[in-house]
Amino acid sequence: MTGEALRATGELGSWAAALRWEEVPDPVRARLPLVLFDVLGACAAGARLPEQRALVEAWDPAPGPAPLVGGGRSVSVEDAAWLNGIATVCLELDEGNKYARGHPAAHGFSAVLALAARLDADGPTTAAALLVAYEVAARFGRATTLNAGAHPHGSWGVTGAAAGCARLLGLDGDAVAAAIDTGAGLPVAAHFASALDGNPVRDAWMGAANSSGLAAARMAAAGLARNTGTAGHTLGGLLGSFEPGELVAELGTRWDITLGYFKRHASCSFTHPAADAVLELRPALAGRAVEEILVETHSLGAGLDRVTWDNRLSAMFSTPFVVATAFLRGRVGPEASIPPALHDPEVVELASRVRVAVAPDLDARLPGERPARVTVRTRDGARHVHEVPNPVGDVDHHPLTEADLSGLLSGLLGDGTLPGRLRDCAGRLPEAPGVRDLLGSLADP
Repeated sequence: MTGEALRATGELGSWAAALRWEEVPDPVRARLPLVLFDVLGACAAGARLPEQRALVEAWDPAPGPAPLVGGGRSVSVEDAAWLNGIATVCLELDEGNKYARGHPAAHGFSAVLALAARLDADGPTTAAALLVAYEVAARFGRATTLNAGAHPHGSWGVTGAAAGCARLLGLDGDAVAAAIDTGAGLPVAAHFASALDGNPVRDAWMGAANSSGLAAARMAAAGLARNTGTAGHTLGGLLGSFEPGELVAELGTRWDITLGYFKRHASCSFTHPAADAVLELRPALAGRAVEEILVETHSLGAGLDRVTWDNRLSAMFSTPFVVATAFLRGRVGPEASIPPALHDPEVVELASRVRVAVAPDLDARLPGERPARVTVRTRDGARHVHEVPNPVGDVDHHPLTEADLSGLLSGLLGDGTLPGRLRDCAGRLPEAPGVRDLLGSLADP
């Protein structure tokens, strides 16, 4: 296993070191700015939360060249990697990838952008590094099957941050592979229960991933890193199982960044298909008293069945909360998971009548689909059923455009200049002569 992991990591490192932005296929070149726009928007929205502002004050970050996106200041590379990483995921709005079973972009973009600002790297180099971060993380996500109960934040994705930062530093193939391997030796042993319990350590796992990836790249730049097939021991021994061949399957021809999804609900992606189905049923159920809502889903989403919650995070990981909110309010935005809406008696009461069950026929459709089937039974004896194959926003099911993302982010961030600046930065970055000033403009709220 470790020998195969060593060889595959070496091949992946050589590919990453040789990648040139101008040689990337046009559909991929078009997709990266859209993913970057989404990630920057999620980060800026997270930065506005009172708890994120309190964290920044308690952290007391050192001044530096890297912006806290929407956070009102520029700080050191290390602090930006940590704090932007946390802000990106704390509202559950950032881009994800069903084949990687997690969030490749969030694992590495904060570290790459912070380092790019420090280096004032040119746009093509920065874009290539971001793409490398995504593709490497996604491939490690495909290769890793975590043990039951494990959460994907902070484990396989450290390799993406390491690869992206190493590519940005201009390291050769062997050194990039060493950085990736070192990142594979720095995973977090994260348990899904922390998210269900509403423990914000779940968000910190993403800050740790970005910071650890940055450290791995710097170790490789110093000549202190080696490729020894570490993933075979950590991801494949301690945390789950690992298939090294997935690291290099269709390398250079399949681009996972084109296969991801954007999110319109501020909640775990496993809850989205059920919320979408309820929103489709909602008009026909106006004025009808609901007896029960059955959500049939796949096994990945089975654990999100709690009907009690005590903070934002635990609510965002409760399918009953999300379904009840969608049914009663017509949307699941960030405002739904803060008091007093968080404890709205009407939402709490309906959520108590939401039941979650695994359906074998839906489970069999993974990973190409993440389906849900919702059955609403009303007190007059009627049954209303709707099934969706994937959440809205998946590239395979009502994909969101730049205009859609702009609308969503304007709703989150208001009518100020920040949404436009985020879109402008994401669009201009790949061709910029230097990215420091461009990124620096994003610090302003």
